[in-house]
Amino acid sequence: MHLHDRPLPAPQPREILPRLVDIPDFVRDVGQGWAPVDRSPDLPDGLAESVAGHRRALGEAFPGAVIVVSAGTPPVRNDDAYYAFRPDSDFVWLTGCAAKDAVLVMTPAPGGHDAVLYLPEPVTASDRGYLSERERSELWVGPIPSLAEWSAALQIEVKPLDGLPVLPASGVLAAGSPVNPGPVDGLPISAELGTEISRLRRIKDAFEIGQLRQAVDASVVGFGAVASEMGTAIESGGERWLQGTFDRTARTLGHGPGYASIVAAGRHGPILHWTRCDGAITADDLILLDAGVEAETFYTADVTRTFPAGGTFSPAQRQVHDLVEASQRAGLAAVHPGAAWTAFHHACMEVLANGLHDWGLLPVSVDEALSPLGQHHRRWLICGIGHHLGLDVHDCSKAASRDYVGSLMEPGMVHTVEPGLYFHAHDLTVPPELRGIGVRIEDDVLVTDAGAEVLTAALPIDAAGLEQWAAGHA
Repeated sequence: MHLHDRPLPAPQPREILPRLVDIPDFVRDVGQGWAPVDRSPDLPDGLAESVAGHRRALGEAFPGAVIVVSAGTPPVRNDDAYYAFRPDSDFVWLTGCAAKDAVLVMTPAPGGHDAVLYLPEPVTASDRGYLSERERSELWVGPIPSLAEWSAALQIEVKPLDGLPVLPASGVLAAGSPVNPGPVDGLPISAELGTEISRLRRIKDAFEIGQLRQAVDASVVGFGAVASEMGTAIESGGERWLQGTFDRTARTLGHGPGYASIVAAGRHGPILHWTRCDGAITADDLILLDAGVEAETFYTADVTRTFPAGGTFSPAQRQVHDLVEASQRAGLAAVHPGAAWTAFHHACMEVLANGLHDWGLLPVSVDEALSPLGQHHRRWLICGIGHHLGLDVHDCSKAASRDYVGSLMEPGMVHTVEPGLYFHAHDLTVPPELRGIGVRIEDDVLVTDAGAEVLTAALPIDAAGLEQWAAGHA
């Protein structure tokens, strides 16, 4: 008989282990013998003053209303696993606080509004739930700032969430993400409040602009890191490797990526929202990289460059990129205070339509293509040319049309300019050499008193400059 042919011994009965929470002595002892821990939130200078200004502006817009804005709850990923928590942007804009299940209440008072931030109390070693509260206990999730520490850091009154008063049935305007379960579930979200917050968020203060600069600078580092990993990506890693490279940089230099990073190689380049990032890469491919770092304060960059994986544009790739570059330069030149917010959109579109006409791709004249009922050139550019940027990648999305596309540019606005051309691999209306080429250039632009500042100017937009930039990171 071989050893592996011998019968296994019969399993022996074992006593079922008791739950730790059912052992009184263990529960008592586990709460003892812990040294003090620093729990104070690490917040940048100027944040408390910035969000206080935002609350004042919002209170002035609704002088007699009770305003309630909630941070939200981590959504379930599957079973008992949750996605990482990211607080609601309107809540962040008003508080600067990153605590889950938090609620801001602003009540009318002489001269403005009184603001109180209601937060779940952390469960520490001296509390009964130290062993059992898996989502709130510091034993499970690490140190959490106390209510007093949040109050000192944010310069706002902070009270326990379970002390949130019953809110009146009328005269309350609510915004933010649902807190579930929570005491504000029954309040309907106010479209009026959300619209006004978006309108106010269009103009960034000095603190916000500084945070966006940090996000952009970190994103530039991330783009360089991606370029430096191109050899590995071509050899074996593909789009996944480059996506992971940028996202790792974003996590290291900030809170993480501000949105799902797009790494689109070759025939994936024309696919506007290619977030699968699961394709292979060859040296002949163009790489369309659309990614942005979200700062620790949740302000995000949004940048796109398209560059050759092998280091050099082919003639057809260069042809498309040069036209998109010309469009980008026209769009950037149209950004200045007092201009219609749509000016850069029209400037970019005019250049693209003329170029496509010169290539013989438009079935009509340029004027007809650019007319409201024409738009023939939009077959190869179905998206818009830009959007506001801030706490959300598509910032201020709830603003009224008159305050967004129907507005004038003002100092303090930050938005993207991002023309592109997208020739899908199966598009039979374009010459074979153009099929499968997608190019986008996206810059983040601050409107200033004197004109505009391109925050992403550290990254080149011309083909020769991109070839040199990529070679410098190889």
